[in-house]
Amino acid sequence: MAATRTAEVSWAGDLMSGNGTITKVGSAAFGLLPVSWAARTEVPGGKTSPEELLAAAHASCFAMALSGALARAGTPPTSLDVSAAVTFDKGEGGWRVTTSALTVRGRVPGATAGSFAEAAEATKSGCPISKALVGNVDLSVEASLDA
Repeated sequence: MAATRTAEVSWAGDLMSGNGTITKVGSAAFGLLPVSWAARTEVPGGKTSPEELLAAAHASCFAMALSGALARAGTPPTSLDVSAAVTFDKGEGGWRVTTSALTVRGRVPGATAGSFAEAAEATKSGCPISKALVGNVDLSVEASLDA
């Protein structure tokens, strides 16, 4: 079954000096979020950016997918702490997202460091957000088990 999610943004002004606001998301999970070009390329100053939202989406998608993979392997996690660092950079073709670097720490009874790293590596390109990025963005993952 397909799922469609929605968001709405209002923007005023030109790219460099303008401002925007994420005014609505279909789930109503969060309220108004200010966005600007400066928040993407300089200091955020309390505003968000598409790249920050992409990092949140990638980290949460990866956590869900890795949890599922570990459970299917017979080692369901007690906890996973995932972070994503998304890089937005200007290259020859203009501005673009260049990397998404995932870091995961897990408490996974019955898993070894090797099996955990292997599951994380497989999930790196297998979660739905990763699949949307593969071929366009360099993906990496660093995985470690907590004692």
